[in-house]
This record gives sequence, C-alpha cells and structure tokens, in this order.
Amino acid sequence: QQYLSNSDIGKLLKNPTQFRVSSEFTKPMLEGRYFHTKILEPHKLDDFQVVDVASRNTVRYKEKEAEVGEMLLLKKEKEHLDFLCTKMTSNMEMCDLIYEEGNQFEVPEIQKIMNLDWKGKADIINNGSELIIDIKTSSDIDKFMYSAKTYNYDSQAYIYSKLFFGYEMLFMVIDKTTKQIGLFDCSPQFYERGAKKVEDACEQYNLFFKNETFDPKQYLKTQTL
Repeated sequence: QQYLSNSDIGKLLKNPTQFRVSSEFTKPMLEGRYFHTKILEPHKLDDFQVVDVASRNTVRYKEKEAEVGEMLLLKKEKEHLDFLCTKMTSNMEMCDLIYEEGNQFEVPEIQKIMNLDWKGKADIINNGSELIIDIKTSSDIDKFMYSAKTYNYDSQAYIYSKLFFGYEMLFMVIDKTTKQIGLFDCSPQFYERGAKKVEDACEQYNLFFKNETFDPKQYLKTQTL
C-alpha cells in the first residue's frame, strides 16, 4: 500500500476520491490473468478452475462459484485463450522475443519516481535486446494506438522505463476477435505523454494524501466548455 503503481493512475487523474477503493473483479481481468500465466508461467495453470457450462447464469456455474468463492473460467473461454496463446507463440519473431535465452519473467521492481515510491512487475525482461515486453490482448488491434492512451499504457511505459533504467518498452498485442498479432514500440512523444500523466497523478496524490491542510470534501472539477 505504500507504493504507487500504474494501476493507480486512472483514479488519481479522474477521481482521486476513489483512490485505492476496491474495484469489482471482471471477466477481462480473469482472462488476462490466464493468458499471461499460460504464456509466462504455465506451471501455475492448475490455479485456474474451469467449468464446462454454457454461461455464468446456469445453476451449475453459480453453485461452483459459490463453492470456490471466486469467478471461474468457462471451458469455451479457456479454449479461446489457449488458441490465442498458441497463435502468439507460433509466430517466430514473437516466440524468439518471449523465450530468448536469459529472459526473465514476472520481474518486480521498486524505484522512486518524482519523489514518490513506485512499483511495477515486468511481464518479460529481454536482456539481449534491452526490452521490457508487456503482453496485451485487444478488442481491436487497429485501434491499439488509441486504446493505449485510454488505458494509460503511455504512463506504464514511462514508469517502467524508470523502474528498469536503460530498457525500452515493447507491447506485444493480439486481437481477441481477428487473431491478428502486432508489436508496438514507443515513440519519445508516447513516453512524454506518459510522464505528464505521472506528474499530474503525483500532484493529485500529494494534494490528497500528503497535504494535511487539504479537505477532500472541497475537491471539485473545473473545465471551460
């Protein structure tokens, strides 16, 4: 709790009053976790329970979910994700980048950025190419450059470039619908935009949680239309 991460950026920029308020665990989160585990840590796949039912509205699913106490993958979802993983790792360039000898997976790091403590965990550290590789799924790969801004991948790139100094960020993406795959590197402008988000987020954090004279109840948004 003492460290900031890129997942905090959205709330700090849009609604600081909801900072660190628990969010609902969603199906995309579950699918994303499975996808990453399948590619990077397949020995942990036994942690996922799969139910062979048509939907989460069935009695069987609800009983199993209540028994386990968490959202479960449907068999058809698992099969779709397995196919996406195979599609990505069957590409020679992507496979080489992911599994190059000497690569490290799920690497945590902590650094001070803009006088605050930040943490992150890199999906893949490719030491040979000095890359931080982050694996993403997309609903439309042709719009990834726009969703990268919406989902704060720009601030992620900036933060990780500071956590793993000297390494560049590379996003490895697969379209969940069309199955197209792509590699997206980061321009200086992308890092700069991310740096501005981090700077603004730090200002909000310092105002709300470091300034003892500030009353959060007096917070309001202002904008000229």
